[in-house]
Amino acid sequence: MKTTYLIIGAGPTGLGAGWRLKELGVNDFLILERSSQVGGLAASFKDNAGFTWDVGGHVVFSHYEYFDRLLDSLLGGEYLEHQREAWIRMAGAWAPYPFQNNIRYLPPKERWRCVQGLLRARENQVEGRPANFREWILRVFGQGIAELFMLPYNYKVWATRPEDMDFGWIGERVSVIDLERVLKNIVLELDDVSWGPNNTFKFPLYGGTGEIFRRLGKRMSEHILIGQEALRIDPVAKSVTVKGGEAIEYETLLNTGPLDRLVLDKMESPPDAAIRAAGSLTHNGVWIGGVGVRGHVEDSKCWMYFPESNCPFYRVTNFHNYSPKNVPHQDKDDRYRAFMAEVSFSRDKQEDLDALMDRTVDGLVASGLMAEADRDQVATRWERRVDYGYPVPCLARDSALRTLQPWLESQGIYSRGRFGGWKYEVGNMDHSVMQGVEWADFIVRGQAEKTYSA
Repeated sequence: MKTTYLIIGAGPTGLGAGWRLKELGVNDFLILERSSQVGGLAASFKDNAGFTWDVGGHVVFSHYEYFDRLLDSLLGGEYLEHQREAWIRMAGAWAPYPFQNNIRYLPPKERWRCVQGLLRARENQVEGRPANFREWILRVFGQGIAELFMLPYNYKVWATRPEDMDFGWIGERVSVIDLERVLKNIVLELDDVSWGPNNTFKFPLYGGTGEIFRRLGKRMSEHILIGQEALRIDPVAKSVTVKGGEAIEYETLLNTGPLDRLVLDKMESPPDAAIRAAGSLTHNGVWIGGVGVRGHVEDSKCWMYFPESNCPFYRVTNFHNYSPKNVPHQDKDDRYRAFMAEVSFSRDKQEDLDALMDRTVDGLVASGLMAEADRDQVATRWERRVDYGYPVPCLARDSALRTLQPWLESQGIYSRGRFGGWKYEVGNMDHSVMQGVEWADFIVRGQAEKTYSA
């Protein structure tokens, strides 16, 4: 089999690339997808009890007019729009997100600890670039906010010590501090909840986030080979061997799977420098647990962050609030809640995955999301392990990418997407789709890529 453009992975980036090729009049392309459905990390699943679950807490917001138009054409109005309500659970209280702007919700002792840390950080400003993420956190937020929230929460998310991470990825991902604003919010008892690009978001009416990519995949189903994993890549012969032994010849290859596995497991005879660079990349895994509970409790929160150790999860989504179709058919006398919890794991933060569901239910009770009596009302328990959850912005990442991407492109291979490009800061759903779209524009029209740059 031969094709001009071969794409590995039918997730947001691979599907974005394929769709843009079709828009440009290019039909000689194939997309290989190793699993039984499209969507990648943006896929959704319906369990035996009738609950729909995403692979993590996705929401649809956008930095791009192209993505907006594509989304509208795919969903055709079958979506809901929400005002973000994100909260942090700490010290027995709920504080609106971002935490650093809303510390007035904390008990007085913790509140003063945060303010005191901010004052001392301002007094003791240090020249020069911070050495790592931990040092950046302490300089920007002070010891109080760092120790109460930023350090424990980020370790929970990344499953990586902050001192082993860089901070250049921050951008719009973390709200930095404004001391005057913090003090004003405390004294005048003001809420400060509008920060961030996702303060409003869309969600499909039914089918979860994965419905977006199921519909996009149907538009080019004749180009997608389901259940076909790329096992071996020969960049000299320009061929990919798939499951079953068939070789597919290509002219240009786009990889959207994990960059480290591409180099270390799939490539024929990569150079030593590429092997070292790929081996220096780090990532976490994420376990997603869905707990469906009978009985309605009024709670308008969208998602919640949990920095403390009384629960294993770093985030829980009130998935029943995203769409009524995410839970089984219900009426006023028979309603359900759907809690979707996320727990990270890595070599540095090992978890007993077999015990996580029980610990998650315990944590939902401990944090007040479930009552003790709700244990008997659990209607479903759904779980999924994702070995590649987030690409970690480790200290070696940028150097590794400067080695890997030019070498791959010299071989006619491009690697884009959340794990293909290994840049968390451009790994949102819209970013990922647009990395594929912009790659297609570059390959066909010579138009420079804007979202991804190594």
